[in-house]
Amino acid sequence: MSKSSIINRNFFRMLRAGAFDDYEVVEPMSAFKWKRLIQIGEVQHVLPYLSRGFSKHADDRQLTYTESLRQEVERISDQQIPSVDASLLTITQEEPQLTNFLSKRKLKKLRKRELNSEDCSEETLQMLNIIIHNVNQTLSKGISLQGIIEMGRFLRTKGDKVDFVKLEQWLHQLGITRLASLQGSILIEVFHFDMNEIPFMQKEEKAASKLTQRSLTHMAADTAENWHFRMRTNGMVENNSRVLRRNLRRSMRYMRYNPVETISSFMANFAKSLSEIEE
Repeated sequence: MSKSSIINRNFFRMLRAGAFDDYEVVEPMSAFKWKRLIQIGEVQHVLPYLSRGFSKHADDRQLTYTESLRQEVERISDQQIPSVDASLLTITQEEPQLTNFLSKRKLKKLRKRELNSEDCSEETLQMLNIIIHNVNQTLSKGISLQGIIEMGRFLRTKGDKVDFVKLEQWLHQLGITRLASLQGSILIEVFHFDMNEIPFMQKEEKAASKLTQRSLTHMAADTAENWHFRMRTNGMVENNSRVLRRNLRRSMRYMRYNPVETISSFMANFAKSLSEIEE
């Protein structure tokens, strides 16, 4: 049993307890590993759910508090879980777009047509926005657990208002059915959702758990060393080959789900990195 695997298992137990009231006894770990778990939560922007998870596990005998761990838990205790509406506003503050030009144009027409429709479904458009937000996060940075959790919360609170027949048609038109199914598969594998809670899923993606585990590791590394290009003092441009290789490998892992959008996302991020060179 590797160090990362037990940390990740307890990390997901805490998230399930904090986000979805799914309690499961944790495995015993050292204070160092618990603090590492909290650091992963910071990188993934899920501290409010971790904080609530620690509260839910307050009487768990396997969770032994040292003074340093107690201080860490207290440090994040003021993190409040936002309402579903507030979370939706945060992750879709700027209406999420697809990167590929043709897909972006289709999306624009789709939204305009729906907004002008007599039977316009705001919740279905919101569900689509969450999915596209998660697509962008996945292809540019790796699996966003914050986005996946917000998808799960939305499904459980407003899923009955979503027109899933319409949503499936939109996903097919935009070519992101498999990427959406991947997100649903993470809800099943990691957060113990039932498949009938995710009607837009085409099929369960077997790699969901592995990709999520990998993202926990690599997103932390990317955050620690997130520059791609920079200007050296002699005026030459220096590239961070490790980050570029990591991003390229990540893109290759998602090619099977939508090659066009994956390549478009990689190239857009590459161009953005070049434009942000410090002068």
